[in-house]
Amino acid sequence: MKVHIVSISMFIMFAWYSSVCGLTIYRIGGGDLPRPEIAEQYDFVQLSWGDIAAKKHGYSELLEFDDDVIRPQSFDPEVNLVPIIEEKGGQILNLVWIGWGPPQQDDFFMFDEDPNTIYLGDGHFAAHGPTEKSLTFDFGARLLLERIRFYPRQQYMADRFVQYFRIGINDGDPLKDGTRELKIGQRGSDLDFDIVYDVAENTSSMIDLPLPNVPIRRLLFSAPENTRGIWEIAEMEIYGNGFAPFANYVSNVIDLGAPASLGQLSWSGQVNEGAGVELSMRSGLDEDPNVYWRSTFRGGERTRFDASGRPLSLSTYNKLQRGEQAGMTHDTENWAFWGAAYDFSHGQGQMIGDGPQRYVQMRADFTSGITASSELDYVQFAVSIPPVASQALAEIHPSQVTPGQITTFTYSLLPQMQKADLGFDSIVIDTPSKAQSIDEVRISGIAVNFDVVSHEDEGFIVRIPRIDVQRTEELIEVDFQAEVFQFGTVFSGRLFESGHPAEVPQSITAGNASALVESDRLSVALTRFEDNTIQSLSIQSPVCTPNGDGINDFVQINYELLNLVGPVPIQVEIYDLSGRSLGVVWSDAKGSGRHSVQWNGHDQDGNLITPGIYVLQMSVEADTGIDTKQTLISFAY
Repeated sequence: MKVHIVSISMFIMFAWYSSVCGLTIYRIGGGDLPRPEIAEQYDFVQLSWGDIAAKKHGYSELLEFDDDVIRPQSFDPEVNLVPIIEEKGGQILNLVWIGWGPPQQDDFFMFDEDPNTIYLGDGHFAAHGPTEKSLTFDFGARLLLERIRFYPRQQYMADRFVQYFRIGINDGDPLKDGTRELKIGQRGSDLDFDIVYDVAENTSSMIDLPLPNVPIRRLLFSAPENTRGIWEIAEMEIYGNGFAPFANYVSNVIDLGAPASLGQLSWSGQVNEGAGVELSMRSGLDEDPNVYWRSTFRGGERTRFDASGRPLSLSTYNKLQRGEQAGMTHDTENWAFWGAAYDFSHGQGQMIGDGPQRYVQMRADFTSGITASSELDYVQFAVSIPPVASQALAEIHPSQVTPGQITTFTYSLLPQMQKADLGFDSIVIDTPSKAQSIDEVRISGIAVNFDVVSHEDEGFIVRIPRIDVQRTEELIEVDFQAEVFQFGTVFSGRLFESGHPAEVPQSITAGNASALVESDRLSVALTRFEDNTIQSLSIQSPVCTPNGDGINDFVQINYELLNLVGPVPIQVEIYDLSGRSLGVVWSDAKGSGRHSVQWNGHDQDGNLITPGIYVLQMSVEADTGIDTKQTLISFAY
């Protein structure tokens, strides 16, 4: 599947231009492409895929950068990964009496690609603690490894074989730590592995073993001294095959220069069958999307400030002693969470921002098979400074409807304007199907004349009397009739000025626009039955961060069931905001009463759900039918 957006006109649909504002188009990658061709004046910023820096929160893992295109790394089955493990972002660890540390001097004889130098397994490694020679090959990311191979020097093939050894694997999932078959190391410095080979009576000198076709982050080799003679290893070799199963790209935080209206995002790339690319973005108000924590060493206490009382930054956090570093969390005050992945086949989508934003960041997550991979050519987006309004809050009522039934909705919009804001006269409202009618527009409770500029299957545009700073915080209400066929349907919207056709519109933010409406949201749930068996459904913490730090690693789902004679089937299913099911993540049989269950954030296939906002739906199969209830949940890590 090749995705490519040819026309920039679609990219800046419903945009406007004036001499007092500016349109800027940013492009990451695609350096050999010409500038976008549009008639109006604009600034253009070209960025490179490879221009990423940790100090700017950029990151890449297992990616190749080729002619301004990014794609997952591929692994030659004939290339030994051990000598280049550090080059690829990994490391080799050796077990000593105080725990896992760097390899010892004679360990390197196993990795020097010289079959005439050796590590001699004569038991000297057992002098100060460990009774086995244990090495961990940490590849820094999950790879598909094909085989492991080790052997002595040619002249000792007959008698210096490794009599007993174990090979273990670890997929790097922190939620599994402590649950795997073998824990090895010292207290506070132990690792655990699933054993794939446990050989007690080996007599072969040349060991060449296939590895499971699963993602592997760490591989363990462990062997005691022989009971008969000694063993040696001239070379330890590990080989991969195919493409990296998981590869990631996170751009630097991009400074737009001032709070800006965020337009549409477009991209070009190639996705082959059996592979995928999930593209997402987030936006914020400051240059750092993280909050940094310092341990005070008073119990479990931690603080966001350094010893002098100044807020921690990335640079000051990195200067702390290792024991002082107490982790980092998402800055929920100034940054949105990563949005749900765009449909890559569409080639474009609306940028996400809670009002005007100054900073944005892009993310691309690749999945590949052994022979199937993808590539991303470029990502492009447009912004406008200054914005239409400093903030535009909106909510929809009713927020729960019967599916497929024509419903009268009221879209309540509260603009908050400042002197520099540009103002607007047009409102775009997205609908799941063509609205049956657009009935009335009110400003401050008074019906006003309006024009229906566009009325399509995907939404409509109404033109109203112009709103500027003199009419700030005047409530605007739009009544229309529409049908909803999918729970969690979002009636998103945008604002623009009709007289200027070359600037991006401003997205509307869900929030408390009207004191008479209690939804505070633009999403609509579905009610299937009047006699509900699910009395309540809630999430103890609306944000789950399954990163293994012990804080919000699990989702606690609380619910109450009524009017049930006995236990009935109950299940929890997860959907993204487009309505795509990620599968049933929990099921059981319960009766009337108050209940709770914990969920670890994995889908039905055992994969960790990607960051974003999702719909959690609970279904109860009672005698009267199936009752459902939904709630929203966010994932961030």
